[in-house]
Amino acid sequence: MLAAGALLVAVAGGEAVHAAAYRRSRSLRPVEPGAPVVVVILGFRDAGTTANMVNRWRARIGVRTARRLRGQGCAVSIVCSGGAVHGLVPEAQLLRAHATGPLGWQGPIAVESRSTSTWENVLQIIPMIPHGALVVFASNGLHAEKARAYLERQRPDLGPQIAGADDYRFGEMALVKPIFAAVGLWKLATMRTTSHARRTHR
Repeated sequence: MLAAGALLVAVAGGEAVHAAAYRRSRSLRPVEPGAPVVVVILGFRDAGTTANMVNRWRARIGVRTARRLRGQGCAVSIVCSGGAVHGLVPEAQLLRAHATGPLGWQGPIAVESRSTSTWENVLQIIPMIPHGALVVFASNGLHAEKARAYLERQRPDLGPQIAGADDYRFGEMALVKPIFAAVGLWKLATMRTTSHARRTHR
């Protein structure tokens, strides 16, 4: 009984944290119909030859976001980002295979297969962003929030071109959301603390 109650509390907390991250992303720049958009799907460590559960989740977020934007008349392309960090196949290739296979994405799609961290994901995809295009990071909401912060650090001029993904669905991946909520909040807090320390010691 206690275990079931604890599980319910954890699941509810995970949902609440991800819902809050999604609400924060709604304050980003709205995407106007017809705008050029690059949807960047961020890879997760994967030792297999097909996308694991988390990479399938991120691919779903990317593809549904891309489809919604294309339905608004936007010129949408997808970039899958991630190297072979834990396996022989780059995460970007696994993401592309899932997006174009089971998810049926038929639009433009490219891969960036050299990065080994979120910071490098962002750094490597910057040259792949056409001039004037909006940038959307597809991952769980807290991870996408970190990627957006990294893009603003690396290229402050691109900050106004960041838009939010459709990265929250109630009940989706409910059992793993508490884990990503805890890790995501910790990493965001660490990132902000480090950034503040750097500014105050200049």
